[in-house]
Amino acid sequence: MKKQDEIREKIVNQAMLLFNTKGIAQTSVQDIMAATGLPKGAIYRRFKTKELIVLAAFEQAGQILQQFFAQAEREGTCTLDKLMKIAAIYQDAVDNPPIPGGCPLLNTAVESDGTFPELRQKAAEAYGGMVRFIQAIIEQGVRNKEFRTDIDAAEMASFLIESMEGAIMASRLTGSNDPIKRNMKYTEILLRSYMNE
Repeated sequence: MKKQDEIREKIVNQAMLLFNTKGIAQTSVQDIMAATGLPKGAIYRRFKTKELIVLAAFEQAGQILQQFFAQAEREGTCTLDKLMKIAAIYQDAVDNPPIPGGCPLLNTAVESDGTFPELRQKAAEAYGGMVRFIQAIIEQGVRNKEFRTDIDAAEMASFLIESMEGAIMASRLTGSNDPIKRNMKYTEILLRSYMNE
């Protein structure tokens, strides 16, 4: 059983990298076979369809990103610092993103729209989870009296995730991290405007 679990993990990890760099539609089961060095039977014994591999790979990518978010929060010394460390996770979106190929949430959202409802639902849930994570940090900042009570934590959390995803997309598109740097600069200005004196 342990060996099978290791093989499944290998399939999921290699597929995740392929889907995030080449795209889901452009990645075949043969590509996964080549990347893992496994025969087709070994893959299909664990996943009946490519769609099931996609879902498992997206879940794995989400877990990796959650670890980055949690680490950034732990390292932050105050609420603003926690939020800025999270914004910095993709500070080198061009050459060194947390997962090669950019943000799996962004890539999946684009590719699953209208063609893979189950994956789209998973991506929507992941987005919601990210927003709630940020919202909880902001709410803690209000309780700690770091932020004023007139900050709308849910709205701000949504805006921060949306602007970060847009900056990642622009950085990947232009081959420059300038959009990320701009996003971080104005994120800090915006958050500071809600801080207690």
